[in-house]
Amino acid sequence: MVPGERLVSSRAKKVTTHVLQEMKRSGEKIAMLTAYDYSLARLVDGAGVDVILVGDSASNVMAGNDTTVPITLDHMIYHAQCVVNAVDRALVVVDMPFGSYQGDSKLALKSAIRIMKESGGHAVKIEGGTEIVDSIKRILTAGIPVMGHLGLTPQSIYKFGTYSVRAKEEEEAGKLMEDARALQDAGCFSIVFEKIPADLAKRVSESLDIPTIGIGAGADCDGQVLVLHDMLGITKDFSPRFLRRYADLGEAVDGAVKGYIEDVRKGDFPSEEESY
Repeated sequence: MVPGERLVSSRAKKVTTHVLQEMKRSGEKIAMLTAYDYSLARLVDGAGVDVILVGDSASNVMAGNDTTVPITLDHMIYHAQCVVNAVDRALVVVDMPFGSYQGDSKLALKSAIRIMKESGGHAVKIEGGTEIVDSIKRILTAGIPVMGHLGLTPQSIYKFGTYSVRAKEEEEAGKLMEDARALQDAGCFSIVFEKIPADLAKRVSESLDIPTIGIGAGADCDGQVLVLHDMLGITKDFSPRFLRRYADLGEAVDGAVKGYIEDVRKGDFPSEEESY
């Protein structure tokens, strides 16, 4: 075995873009979550999630920024390195941050190559429709898989001015359908639909050959994604309609820390058994 190489459990079939395509064809739903660090990524991968997104949402949940705009390519590569080090099974997709691809397909290729070489990630994700097709095609020339992202695109928050549901009107819905087809034709292996009407997501998903992943896009996408810190209850000030909290780790951490503080101040920690 090569030094540093990790053994993949026999129970775990490595998830690839081809596996996701097979899951769509067979009707098996795809489970995707974000992760940004080694410890949580290891737990998420061990639990059996199919795709881990190293999202630019790290700008919010890890750095405390109001938007995803400030996070840099270097930041994304660092978070992706941490996640890749933890993963045996899941496909690791890395967001390309704001400013690393818009309007310049050569920059897009350079940024994507840096992500793949320096982080060891398996694919990149890029926001936008027909306006970024040239960047997608150029990235694909290097053999780098690309996931698309349509609907609410957080990197464009200053353009939209709101995080409300997108494509409710007929014109924008038609544009989204056109963009989805363009991304598939350009070579994307999957597309994320964020905060669009469920009936639209269903129609577009059924019209495409590639898997769709929804977040606030109803149950008829081929898979779903949530931000890990949101679904675990670590973040408290974000409660959109689409979010289901599967745990309340915020309360658990609060209780544990308060218990520790109390024990330290009373002299109950460490005990004799916990001392050398």
